[in-house]
Amino acid sequence: MTAYEVETRAVEQAPRTRGYWTTAGRRLLRQPLTLTALVVLIAIFVAGALAHHIAPGGWNNLYLDAASQNQGPTLHPWHRLLGTDHLGRSVLDRTIWGLHFSETAAIYGAVIATFLGVVVGAVAGMFGGVFDNVLMRFADFATTFPVIVTIIVAFSYFSPITVTKATLVFAFYLWAFVARVVRARVKTIVSEEFVEAARALGASDLRILVRHVLPNAAGVMIVAATAMVGQIILIEATAEFFGFGVASLVRPTLGNLIAESTASGIGAYSNLGLGWWTWVGPAVLLVLVLVCVNLVGDGLANALEPRSR
Repeated sequence: MTAYEVETRAVEQAPRTRGYWTTAGRRLLRQPLTLTALVVLIAIFVAGALAHHIAPGGWNNLYLDAASQNQGPTLHPWHRLLGTDHLGRSVLDRTIWGLHFSETAAIYGAVIATFLGVVVGAVAGMFGGVFDNVLMRFADFATTFPVIVTIIVAFSYFSPITVTKATLVFAFYLWAFVARVVRARVKTIVSEEFVEAARALGASDLRILVRHVLPNAAGVMIVAATAMVGQIILIEATAEFFGFGVASLVRPTLGNLIAESTASGIGAYSNLGLGWWTWVGPAVLLVLVLVCVNLVGDGLANALEPRSR
């Protein structure tokens, strides 16, 4: 047997290296807590997306009979599962619609913020020099101000706030956090040997960025976008709890539903006649979404990190 045949047989018998996404998928499957949180989060978001079908009456649908006003949770009929408020509106219907608008603002805001952050961070990390200095100083300036204070000031300036305005406010402020993470990852990838090899073969910087750098930074982008969804929901709920943001009569969100229910104090009944059940449902759902988002984000970070063990 010649040396060439020996080398060929050794190559054929060598174990195949799993691809990046295959390895990440296997790591993810070994995290039952992350998978459970992912399933719960998908189920919650699907329910919010199908609000038109689950609660077709809308968020301000009134049940005018006396028995429907200020009624606690009951199993029959199903729309009173979380009770009704002092006007006879179903808390369950309003919670589902509140979830719908909260997740709409969070998902669209996270997508826009991630896109802007990826573009800025990739350009800064890839080309460096003047691009890096100017773009990162601008990102540093954007992240200097406290998040809640900045969002509240923006909501006040653009009042009355709609879901679209809230989405744009979140996107054009939170992109800087994504840009810094992506820039750090891109600078690490650019220093790798395969990038130098691509340059030696004559590949342009744009081709290297699109074909080699960004695919290897995809894990960071996915984790950043996932974390951004939870951050937007939490920031929006906090701002609306303090009386800023979308009004519950215009569009319910998880934040303004809690704020409306607790405006006159938390107890069996407030001065407005709102029972404890009017805020427990939205509050529990908000906590559940945030916990699931954090668990999924941590799990994805572990699964998509190529150097993790």
